[in-house]
Amino acid sequence: MKFRSDINGLRAIAVIAVVLFHFNASWMPGGFAGVDVFFVISGFLMTGIIFRGIEQESFSILKFYVARANRIIPALAVLCSVLLVFGWFYLSLIDYKALGIHVGSSIGFLSNIIYWRESGYFDTASQGKWLLHTWSLSVEWQFYIIYPLILVASRKIMSVNMMKKMILLGTILGFMLCVIVTYQWPSSSYYMLHTRAWEMMLGGVAYLYPWNLEDKKKKLLEWVGLALILSSYIFISKESFWPGYLAMLPVLGTFIIIQAQRNDSLITNNIIAQNLGAWSYSIYLWHWPLVVAIYYYSLSEVFIYLGLTLSIFLGFLSHKYIEKVKFRDNFVNISDHFKAKPVYMVLFIGALGSITFVNNGFDSRFSGDEQLKSKNAMAAIGDWGYPSPNFEVDNYKIRLIRGSSDKNILFIGSSHIEHTYPYVKALGSEYNVYYLTMGGCFVSPSFFNPKWSCENIQNYKEIIKKIGFDKIVTSIYFLDGYLSGTEKDRSDQIDSRTLEYNDFLHFAKNNSHKVFMILGEPQGSAFAPQLSIRNSLNDFITLKEARESYKTHYDALNKLNEVNGVVVIDPIDYLCDEVCMTMDSNFNYYYKDSNHMRPWYAEKALGYLDGIFK
Repeated sequence: MKFRSDINGLRAIAVIAVVLFHFNASWMPGGFAGVDVFFVISGFLMTGIIFRGIEQESFSILKFYVARANRIIPALAVLCSVLLVFGWFYLSLIDYKALGIHVGSSIGFLSNIIYWRESGYFDTASQGKWLLHTWSLSVEWQFYIIYPLILVASRKIMSVNMMKKMILLGTILGFMLCVIVTYQWPSSSYYMLHTRAWEMMLGGVAYLYPWNLEDKKKKLLEWVGLALILSSYIFISKESFWPGYLAMLPVLGTFIIIQAQRNDSLITNNIIAQNLGAWSYSIYLWHWPLVVAIYYYSLSEVFIYLGLTLSIFLGFLSHKYIEKVKFRDNFVNISDHFKAKPVYMVLFIGALGSITFVNNGFDSRFSGDEQLKSKNAMAAIGDWGYPSPNFEVDNYKIRLIRGSSDKNILFIGSSHIEHTYPYVKALGSEYNVYYLTMGGCFVSPSFFNPKWSCENIQNYKEIIKKIGFDKIVTSIYFLDGYLSGTEKDRSDQIDSRTLEYNDFLHFAKNNSHKVFMILGEPQGSAFAPQLSIRNSLNDFITLKEARESYKTHYDALNKLNEVNGVVVIDPIDYLCDEVCMTMDSNFNYYYKDSNHMRPWYAEKALGYLDGIFK
């Protein structure tokens, strides 16, 4: 294939967006869409390689795999090695253990699955994961494995023209699947191959169905494509459902620019775009660990600019001294393919990462108390005692604790209602206790969670009327969650939610005998096991700090006229004295993160709920 300077320049447009977004999201709110640009380019190039080989009857799947491995693995292996050495000296025990599993999954191209299971791409916790960005490499590699197998098998039963039509149809169906999955199962849609494959396949369509246009139309087409890509960078943000139908903006824009075939374009064929495009893979690899370092060590804003410069410099060095190394790929016998050096890089680095994880980050490096504290922190993370739904009312998911009477209590709200479950379960009261919850949600209808629906609690009237409850227990905790826009916009959102919450209290009071409102529990970084270890934080926060974090809630409380007759429970009154402890004397953490209680602590500490069951 003739070198396409326009495609190389597109790589620059993609990597610039991703890097700017990661260093400061306000610079380019939708910069993460640069990854989608990369996917289309990759699909175009891979389809070209495969189809030329198939048409010439010279395509070798093993040779294709080796070529991809030679291209991708060496630079990634060097990055993983550097991080393992760095982590040995500078990372906390808990972070080094996490780095171990992330190194193993990244070099094995399974990191997209690992990160999907751990948390969302835009979560704050993600900024502490040194190899988070490798999820996209894993998606690409999974595509590289499956795509040629399907095409080679298809060639045995159909013509090349029919294969082209199959890819076109598969792209359309893949896009439809992506839209459905993004809105039905948003937590998995970002990371997984089945929602991204259509983007690479559309790149394949660009190769299989090239457009022959006049020069004037090519220039116009290039500008249209560029406008689509830039609009996605500017007008889309991390609050958007992604990829979904919005991904069509950067994907279609990239497709159009590829079809324009403008190798003489000043936009893509200039010295800056060509160099950044050539270095783009290595820039992408090195920029994210620098972003994490700034977050991890709470460095000042000046380090953002230093990080940007270093990303380009390290990308240049990696491209020149690692990517350009020529590894053998002209193997003849099948067994010879196992001599490919990148295979041993994967095995060696993967083994190091796995050993690091299995050995708890080599905890023998640390002293007794520090080792015990780190082990306890590892046990605390993810320690959650809220079971799957066991009951359904009109398609709404319920956790039901059956009592010995016909009296009912409803616990409704976000995850801060959920973490009361272990205590209530252990209490064994006579009441039938219904838990109607949705993490990251609030009962106010105007509240919007960009990741999933909050209907399970926002349609509270239907369930309350249908079941009939003696008592209703609610929480005001997530009143200020997912605010957006200017300071005034955020204030207006708080006001709207407060009014709607007032309506909820009015309805709850009129449809039950008693309503209880739980305010917020003590919270903060000191409670988060990982942050506590990483930053050597105190084992307490002051009572003043605990109160200050809920200023918005206390202000809203004064505006709720329906709070009259509601029993207000302030957990801080019960859980704190002069200070709020984050762990016991044996370094057992009370919380699993900055604001959610572990089951054993909930069972021990939530005696303030007893009055609800009398």
